[in-house]
Amino acid sequence: MFDDILVPTDGSTCAAVALSAAEEVAKRYGATIHLLSVADSRIEDHTVGDESQHAAHETIVRDASEDLSAEIGVVEAVERGLPHEVIVEYADEASVDLVVMGTHGRTGVQRYVLGSVTEKVLRLAETPVLTVREADADERPTPFEDVLIPTDGSDAANAAIGPALDIAGAYDASVHALSAIEPLSMGVDVRSHVIVEALEERAQSAVDDVAERAANASLGPIETAVEFGDPYRQIRTYVEENDIDLVVMGTHGRSGVERFLLGSVTEKLVRTSSAPVMTVRRPENSGS
Repeated sequence: MFDDILVPTDGSTCAAVALSAAEEVAKRYGATIHLLSVADSRIEDHTVGDESQHAAHETIVRDASEDLSAEIGVVEAVERGLPHEVIVEYADEASVDLVVMGTHGRTGVQRYVLGSVTEKVLRLAETPVLTVREADADERPTPFEDVLIPTDGSDAANAAIGPALDIAGAYDASVHALSAIEPLSMGVDVRSHVIVEALEERAQSAVDDVAERAANASLGPIETAVEFGDPYRQIRTYVEENDIDLVVMGTHGRSGVERFLLGSVTEKLVRTSSAPVMTVRRPENSGS
């Protein structure tokens, strides 16, 4: 599934962490890594000339390439423009299967590496995006042993199941499916009980669907859970209590919706999760 992996790099620690994670995945899949450094046109226009900037970014790419194992195929590229636009365009034109980027993690920093570039790429890229915390800079990536698929049964959530199960199969990992039900601010009456039961039934159906697909793919063991509470907190707690190595979630796509599945859950998880988070785009022609 992952034959070509794109790693945008600016020579930062965040980018180095992303490159290390991409190398692990590339070894597992026999993939080629595309190293892309973007000379920000807004900065170039107010500082040094194009040639000096281009040379500096060539050095960044070359240094990153030298850090990779010799067994991994590498494509080097330096482009000029707005970083997030160039990254998304490159991913489309080169038909890469995965973009790997770094984030600042639990440092209180509310923006991503390269400013808001990672955030924008997450929202715009058709390609799955794997984000890895800068906080893990001192840790070498380890094979994924436990993969979590948060789901609410929507098309956006379902888009992540295939890639998640493919990774679980490649790593012989355990599959976890979790559906978190938002608390209801309603009084205790017959109507509220009916609504809660319907929500719980839908959540159970969602995790059962993941379990069935995992079983059909001969994957195991498979763990399912339905929890009541704030989805973001429930997912993060599950990650920590079950030593999850990778979270794979769906996002809405290019429909004008600027927020992710389950509100801002994906966005918050990318910033704070103790495990890497992969976001998978819902097909554009899919329903809501």
